[in-house]
Amino acid sequence: MSENSKAYKRLSALFDDGSFNEIDAFAKSAEGDIEVVAGFGLVSGTYAYAFSQNVEVCSGAVTVAQCAKIKKIYDLALKTGYPVIGVYDSNGVKLTEGFEVLGAYGEIVKASARLSGVVPQISVVAGACVGTSALMANLADVVVAVKDADFYVTAPSELTATQSAENGVVDILADDFDAAVKSVRDVVAYLPSNNLDVSGFFEAAEPSGDINADLDAKGIIDSIFDSGSVVELKADYGCAVTALCALGGESVGVIAFDDKPICPKCAYKAEALIKLCDAFNIPVITIANADGLKKDNEAQVLTAATKLVSAYASATCPKVSLVTKNSIGSAYIILAGKSANADLTFAWDSAVASPLDTDSAVAFLFNDRLADGEDRAALEKEYNETLGSAYTAAACGAIDDVFTPDKTRAKLCAALDMLASKRETTLPRKHSVK
Repeated sequence: MSENSKAYKRLSALFDDGSFNEIDAFAKSAEGDIEVVAGFGLVSGTYAYAFSQNVEVCSGAVTVAQCAKIKKIYDLALKTGYPVIGVYDSNGVKLTEGFEVLGAYGEIVKASARLSGVVPQISVVAGACVGTSALMANLADVVVAVKDADFYVTAPSELTATQSAENGVVDILADDFDAAVKSVRDVVAYLPSNNLDVSGFFEAAEPSGDINADLDAKGIIDSIFDSGSVVELKADYGCAVTALCALGGESVGVIAFDDKPICPKCAYKAEALIKLCDAFNIPVITIANADGLKKDNEAQVLTAATKLVSAYASATCPKVSLVTKNSIGSAYIILAGKSANADLTFAWDSAVASPLDTDSAVAFLFNDRLADGEDRAALEKEYNETLGSAYTAAACGAIDDVFTPDKTRAKLCAALDMLASKRETTLPRKHSVK
């Protein structure tokens, strides 16, 4: 394959300088060059395999020969335990190869599914990625898409990559291919080579923000985790924040809620990060600020919340929850509770952890006092400082430690150090049902 082709240049940009080695460089199909470039090298210092569809050859049409070349990449990844990165830019299958190419497609889908949770898989949607190619790309753990790319499964469609990001399908939306490459390199740096390896370590950097109880989710993240380390996933989907970042130089996953009820989008978003982190034993830190569950569209909320609590309860990676403002009702059970299998639950000294929101609790518990004319605001303050306080929850063992915000980073670092050797044996089974 020519080194001047767009596909070759894309892989050269992806791999560390001078490390790209092409595989099957001289392989041919019945009609000439194969519509894909594939090889291996270093990405952020980690060995990885990658392929890039070559839109300059037959519009990147997917053929049996192309599938065989991609399949070889997956076979090598299975043997050696290194990540797979796919760059998609093709106008679809070569129709003259009919069901033969569909069968070849199926082999790649099977290989990708087999490696899911074994080695990291990242897709880069650089151009057209439609039909079965979209299914293949979306099988990856992380999907990065260029804004002007076409990414949809049923044609014809006017769905844009930006809309896919807004619907939670695309994890990172990039302005151009160079930005997409940077995102891929950042993600690879946080993930281990495989599920038996350890995740990345970095030089620790002090947080960029000052910590206090009035911060929103992103502000809390900036005030706790290493400066410049945050790689946000599904940023355009839901109000919760999910990200890969570093804490004291150690790779962690972060889920931060913003003191609102848990909605389906937030639940699906959090579930996705938990499963990614659990597959590769990356610690999960949850900023568990949520005012119960969203009250409209109850069937969808119930389904999403069930999947989320199942993901938390099933995950065996280290899990630490931190309540900085409010953790109310079902939200406490799902995000912070020991019953949901959190290893440690912390809270700031001003936090509220309660079975009911403050307004409802006051109405239920202090009904007589309200009827006697006592000030509601004063009663709410009393409840938050007594029955609803983090100290009351800690007194019955529901919270492990309560501290001031300035101690947060040190407490979390100590917790991760303690949990570094965590081993949890689960019951024999194929997988959970929900």
